[in-house]
Amino acid sequence: MKHVCALIGKYFGIIAIIFLILGLTTPTSFSWVMGKFLGVPVLSLFLGIIMFGMGTTLNLSDFALILKQPKNIFFGILAQYFVMPFLAFVLSHAFQLEPALAVGVVLVGTCPGGTSSNVITFMSKGDVAFSVTMTSISTLISPIMTPLLTYLILGQSIAFDPVGMFISIVQIVIIPIILGLAVKKFLLAATANDYLPAVSSIAISLLIAGIIGASRNAILNSSAIILLVVILHNVLGYALGFAIGKLTGMSWKQMVAVSIEVGMQNSGLATGLAKVHFASMPLAGVPGAVFSAWHNISGAVLAYVYSNYLNKRFDSHYGEDV
Repeated sequence: MKHVCALIGKYFGIIAIIFLILGLTTPTSFSWVMGKFLGVPVLSLFLGIIMFGMGTTLNLSDFALILKQPKNIFFGILAQYFVMPFLAFVLSHAFQLEPALAVGVVLVGTCPGGTSSNVITFMSKGDVAFSVTMTSISTLISPIMTPLLTYLILGQSIAFDPVGMFISIVQIVIIPIILGLAVKKFLLAATANDYLPAVSSIAISLLIAGIIGASRNAILNSSAIILLVVILHNVLGYALGFAIGKLTGMSWKQMVAVSIEVGMQNSGLATGLAKVHFASMPLAGVPGAVFSAWHNISGAVLAYVYSNYLNKRFDSHYGEDV
């Protein structure tokens, strides 16, 4: 079982694509993902499982880096919550997206970094501790930052409840993470790391299939635009994240970590928030679902480029063993 779970984690990007295709080709098979279980939305339950899994991977020592490198952590978090919301705003207007798609793109931009960024940073031989700290902090402050930034970008044109979004994020992000930390410390210890990341990967894949299936017809009618915007959002996030790391004097490995952390978002959370707070706009969940599949593909490609080409080229220039 450990071997199977390890394979799921290793090939998550491919699994996500398979579920995306299944959602398009057999949409009714995943309609239950958009329903309720015992009165609770299944989508919210899956997000809670994902965040619970994240909690089991964290340690209090992950936050020690704040005291050791406060400047770099500050600029890293600043990049996280400036670059992607800014890109979401620009891309939505540049491509004149319809309101529902614009909402989805903005939600992807205002959500915290995704947990898969830590794996991609490891594969890229970047600063993993720095990446984990950034993911942890951006996630913990997301109940404030995500509703605030979403309101600043959309509040004047599309009505929603920022306070309600704050409560939702606390319920489906913060509480499960705290429970995950507690379970890891007092019950499962290291055993949790062998299984829960795979469970989270399957939960994300089912979310992708459910959202894609529910919006199948609309996606097929405008898939080129959605895919293009998602790709630009992700790739430009990588580039601008790296640029900010360089401009603020970070080390090469930290620049690698920031570029990945900024470009890879918790798009599953964006999808869940779209479903709960913009229920009248079914298409609002599509950018998050497409982003979930795409950023794992691009992340794997980026890791290959970093580890096989860029790291070797800039090793001597930055004086690091990469």
